[in-house]
Order: sequence, then structure tokens, then C-alpha cells
Amino acid sequence: MCFKKAIAYMAAVFMLIPFLANAQDKVFTIACDKYFPPFSFKQENKYVGIDVELLDAIAKEAHFKYELKPMNFSNIFPELLADNIDGAVAGININESRKKIFDFSEGYFYTGLSIVVKTDSNYQNLDDLRGKTAAVKQATTGFYFVEDNASRYDFKSIVFAGSDETLAAVKNNQADFFMEDYPVIAYQIKIGAQEGIRILVPFVDGRHEYGFVVRKGNNKELLQKFNEGLKKIKENGTYDKILANYL
Repeated sequence: MCFKKAIAYMAAVFMLIPFLANAQDKVFTIACDKYFPPFSFKQENKYVGIDVELLDAIAKEAHFKYELKPMNFSNIFPELLADNIDGAVAGININESRKKIFDFSEGYFYTGLSIVVKTDSNYQNLDDLRGKTAAVKQATTGFYFVEDNASRYDFKSIVFAGSDETLAAVKNNQADFFMEDYPVIAYQIKIGAQEGIRILVPFVDGRHEYGFVVRKGNNKELLQKFNEGLKKIKENGTYDKILANYL
């Protein structure tokens, strides 16, 4: 009887081996924003930036494999809902409306929404922008800020797919101002990458946190691993080193 039990146990173990191997070898598809410096951008045929490098460090600490899939920000949420990607790290603000549809990690970065105008403009505050035109990136916090305040300030808007397009629209006088996350635009101005623009209002709607996101109810294991890895890189100093490279 014991011999039969031993044989049955060994058979069960051998049956489990392929499943364990598959779980160990699983490669998650994780999106980042195609152009969102200093969080994600292409440099010498390789994607770098805070989001990209934090994800890589977290994956190493939490022992999971992934394939990075850069895309326009406006495509990320539809791709998550269609289950074409497993997660996204793309400067995504954690808010209550998004939490109804997606699951978020612990916050990994504090940010805020800025209003940016041309350097030679005469605007001094938000009230000066009444009746003016905003260049906004589809599905971002800035997009919704302008939409939610359109009647209050009589905003008009032009919608674009990328941050570089919103910036160009203001520089080319297609729009009067654009919305961008404070660390993103402050970084570009600091390194001299963007001349002719200035931050009019640094934190127009308070401070927010970026979070890693998955479809609601999906990839709980990945979300848990991200949180575990984030905690470890904060403890061992890797988190601070990555941020110091850009901010």
C-alpha cells in the first residue's frame, strides 16, 4: 500500500512539473508610454527613464520576466481592457474613477499637473487663460482637467496622441497652453531640451501618485510582485539612485 502511494505521489509530482515550469517561465507584457521623458523615452535604440528602470529593478528583485511594449498613452487602457497587455507603468495617476476599472500597485512616485505656456506670453495665473485653447494628450489627467473645467473657464481644446505634439502646438501658436505632469516638464526645461516655454502653474490640481496598473481582477500575482519589488528597491537604495539620475 505504501509503495502504491509513493508511486502515485511521484506521478503527481511529475505531472506538476510542466505547470511549475510554465509559471516560472511566464513573460508578462508590460506597456510604457512611447514618449514621456524622464519616465520613458528612447535613447540609442533602447528605452530608458524612471518608469523603465524602476520596472527593470523591481522585476529583478521580485523575480519575474517581462517584455516592454512602448505605445501611445491613449492606447494603454484599451489594450489593458482587451487583455492584450498584462500591465502598464506609464506615469498613470491613481484616482478613484480609474480604480473602478483597474487595479493599482502602491504609489511609486508623487507628481502634480502643471500648466505650461510660452515664455513670452503675458499670462500670470489660471484666470488669464479664460477662453483660451489647450493642447492636451488623449486620456491623461490634463485632458480631463481641461474637460472638467471647460465651462468654468471657457476652455477650448485640441487633442493629441503624444506629449511632444502638445508642446509643439503651443510653440507653433496652435494653442495657448498645454498640460503636463510637473516632473516631466520641469526635467525638460532643466536640461535645456525645451526653450521658449515656462511653467505657469506648477500644481494646478494638487499632488498625485503614479501607480503600476493591471486590469481589475487580473494579474494579482504580478501586482503583488511589483509591490514586493518596489519595497525592496526602496529599502536597498536602488529607488533613490534611479530617481537621482533624472531629478
